[in-house]
Amino acid sequence: MLVEKNVPLQFSNTFGIVAKALSLVRIASEADIAAVLADPALKSVPKFVLGGGSNIVLTGDVKPLVLKIEIPGKRLHSETAKAWIIEAGAGESWHELVAWTLQNGYPGLENLALIPGTVGASPVQNIGAYGVELQDRFLELDAIDLTTGQSFTLNAAQCAFGYRDSVFKHKSSAGEAASTAGNPGFGLADKALITKVRFALPKNWKPVLGYADIEKKMAQSPVPDGGDPTAQQIFDWICEIRRTKLPDPQVIGNAGSFFKNPTVSNEQCADIIQREPKIVHYPLADGSIKLAAGWLIDACGWKGKSIGNAGVHERHALVLVNRGGREHPVTGGEVMTLAKAIQTSVYERFGILLEHEPVVV
Repeated sequence: MLVEKNVPLQFSNTFGIVAKALSLVRIASEADIAAVLADPALKSVPKFVLGGGSNIVLTGDVKPLVLKIEIPGKRLHSETAKAWIIEAGAGESWHELVAWTLQNGYPGLENLALIPGTVGASPVQNIGAYGVELQDRFLELDAIDLTTGQSFTLNAAQCAFGYRDSVFKHKSSAGEAASTAGNPGFGLADKALITKVRFALPKNWKPVLGYADIEKKMAQSPVPDGGDPTAQQIFDWICEIRRTKLPDPQVIGNAGSFFKNPTVSNEQCADIIQREPKIVHYPLADGSIKLAAGWLIDACGWKGKSIGNAGVHERHALVLVNRGGREHPVTGGEVMTLAKAIQTSVYERFGILLEHEPVVV
């Protein structure tokens, strides 16, 4: 086991923020985790799990021990009468996994194409796009308790998935049991490290359509005989849509959608519509209404604006970007100053407090 010191993290976070890990260990297997937890000097120190760095804002050097997840592997784990069970290591690229499943004849993840980050981070965030969320295809995951070293498995219910939310984003409260393996229902933030994730991809596959962007692509590339598009076609369309609408982190640093789409009651939405008839909103199954955070931000005049080297993307108000590039990169402080200014504007105009998606470190 090698403990690296003062490791630059600029190329390990998609914003391109300059920061260092004071200490870092690369985790390529469960044996690497066991070695860390068996080391008297490392076992009890605070730890920070780092995947692809696509959902973080670094506001300074990272003092906890950074566990850089690089666990590989993609395979057909097993199958049932209804589904193919696909297993992937936590260090695998999410988009590359999606492409691999389609190349091997396992549809179901195509709507989640081109989402940045790693497989291990996908259940933490309960990633979602174009009508599909990770929880819709999730079977279970394997993880290790960073306190006890115990391995455990969680199913979907135990992961407590919500909108861009899971048990891994919440800390346990005082008085809760110490063993994650014995009581996996409480907050696991900073307590667990995901090693493998398994997905149940349906053999009776049906395309998930209905979004305006997908419908537009279908109109431009009609399917013969009016049939349904294939999973590969949907994958290709969504890649095209995302590349058109969202900036490539390799070109201009960003963390994808920065704010969650807020939900409000029917009454709150009706009140806002009286003042803002054009507001973009979507009814949900539980009777609440989801509002488009990007529309709210754009309505407040933030699209294309900057504070320091942190800016709002010109085409997509939901994306904050690094305008300083690699030579004069944005700082985490500038990103959060811009984010707070946007939150204030939206709250003052609409009475809605936007919640940011990335983890602030």
